[in-house]
Amino acid sequence: MSCWDIIADYGLRSIGIGERLLPRNEFTLCHQFTLIGSGMIWNIYFGVLALLSGFFFATLLALGKMSTNPIFRRSAEWTIFIFRGSPLFIQFFFAYFLFLSLKQSFPIFSPFTSAWIGALVVLFLNTSAYTGEIFYGALQSIPKGDIEAADAYGLTGWKRFRRITWPTMLRLAWPAYTNEAIFLFHATTLVFFSGFPTTRQRGDALYYANYFADKTFNPFVPYPILAGYFIVLTLIVIGLYGLVNRRLNRHLPTSDRGKIKLRMNIIR
Repeated sequence: MSCWDIIADYGLRSIGIGERLLPRNEFTLCHQFTLIGSGMIWNIYFGVLALLSGFFFATLLALGKMSTNPIFRRSAEWTIFIFRGSPLFIQFFFAYFLFLSLKQSFPIFSPFTSAWIGALVVLFLNTSAYTGEIFYGALQSIPKGDIEAADAYGLTGWKRFRRITWPTMLRLAWPAYTNEAIFLFHATTLVFFSGFPTTRQRGDALYYANYFADKTFNPFVPYPILAGYFIVLTLIVIGLYGLVNRRLNRHLPTSDRGKIKLRMNIIR
């Protein structure tokens, strides 16, 4: 079997297209590159959708934490505290059993016991909490002179937020938000290692890397392949977010434009 045949058979295996069964023997590098790459479809799916939806909810959380209304402020504070204060793995575990319990009484929750939506909800809330705290810090860092200038020009309410507050918040928060986006993509590898089951051997990249490591008793081939895929994904994220960062800072002198800096998240 040529490598092209393997790619045709297993390239979309993680989403149920192609060979029904995984290979049992004669594991070639092409098998491992293809199946682990196929699993990356799930990691990208979880990361992209969680980031897109979490971005807007994080803005609401940041505004809620800044609110003078005690209900909005406390709700935002507790949401951020709970999802930042507990390990993501535990959040997956409890969310699965919560959805499983709700499913028994309310069949409408049946899809939430599957990873494609249940795990996505957890990632959405988790990244919203971290990003909300980043945006909250950025809101507090907005120069008072910008707000006073907006007031002097008669910009108030929604118009001031849309034209002054929100763009300035994004400009200040974007480097830190880029790091959060990178970490979120890495965190998607926990989905199928948590309470959410893998159906019909359709898992993410780490699931297939672990499969090959178990079958070949050699983790030094599949795991470096997995790391290579995530390094490429990280470079893509840095490139895309860097373009947005330059767009947000296009009005500043070149020497004053912020640059994306990567910092390791040691504890989360």
